[in-house]
Amino acid sequence: MASATKNTRKARPLSPHLFIYKPYPTMVMSIVHRMTGAALYFGTILVAWWLVAAASGEAYYDWVNAIFGSFLGRLVLLGYTWALMHHMVGGIRHLIWDTGNGLAKETADKFAYATVIASVVLTILVWVVGFMAR
Repeated sequence: MASATKNTRKARPLSPHLFIYKPYPTMVMSIVHRMTGAALYFGTILVAWWLVAAASGEAYYDWVNAIFGSFLGRLVLLGYTWALMHHMVGGIRHLIWDTGNGLAKETADKFAYATVIASVVLTILVWVVGFMAR
């Protein structure tokens, strides 16, 4: 009886993990969507910090703006903008899927590539409009 149990355990399949599967566009976009959601959480803390600085007085507001206006600050804000645009476009993609459309593999892959392209284009557009408004 003990040997039968031992053989049964050896015959069990291994649990699948990410390294077994070849990455495909919708899988990668799912992972990136979750990552941008987490990034937005921390980026929103920066927005709240900026709003608190605006309410705290001119000196503190200028100091926070100097941080956000530095090269590193602008790089973080650019990343936050991209994460926001990517997460938004990914959400729209999921809304389309919720209607039952675009679920075919080829269409879903096209949506995945379109999500990346649209998020980059929208990020550039937001930054161009932001600099033109200054």
